[in-house]
Amino acid sequence: MFTELIRRRRSIRHFQDRPVEPQKIDALVEAALRAPSSRGLNPWEFILVDDRDQLAALAEAKPHGASFLAGAPLGIVVCADPQRCDVWVEDCSIAVIFVQLMAASLGLGSCWIQIRERHHASGRPARDHIADCLQIPAHLEVEAMIAIGYAATDKKPHPASGLQFDKVHHRQYGQAFKTVA
Repeated sequence: MFTELIRRRRSIRHFQDRPVEPQKIDALVEAALRAPSSRGLNPWEFILVDDRDQLAALAEAKPHGASFLAGAPLGIVVCADPQRCDVWVEDCSIAVIFVQLMAASLGLGSCWIQIRERHHASGRPARDHIADCLQIPAHLEVEAMIAIGYAATDKKPHPASGLQFDKVHHRQYGQAFKTVA
């Protein structure tokens, strides 16, 4: 089952005009909260956004790669307290992929929107724009946003022939890994 899930999961940027059901949102939240965290510190915080005006405002967080959030019925902003954990970026990243995999398992599409180290069109940090939109306290950093909804496009899985096996090494760098498949 997991193999098929990761094979069919694709980044979806076009969504149907259809809300995500409450029980599916509950499952997404549970997936986020069950994500592994270094030393069990769970530095992350999640803000669920389903208001069209808020989603449109968040979609302006950076000039490229966020606009499609305006068309999603659900967005999740993933924040963390860097003072709580030195590997908050990794912890948030794991939580994001847990949410994305849960979304795929529920028949939903999703796409990661990188925020950390990105800037708004004005030149100020994208994090500050998002913080203003959602009243995020200053001590929290924003790692990413996730656009979630029912896919408006049918994206086929990437073929196995396109996988970059040349980036996999066996026993030492430069020694090719040979797949049995």
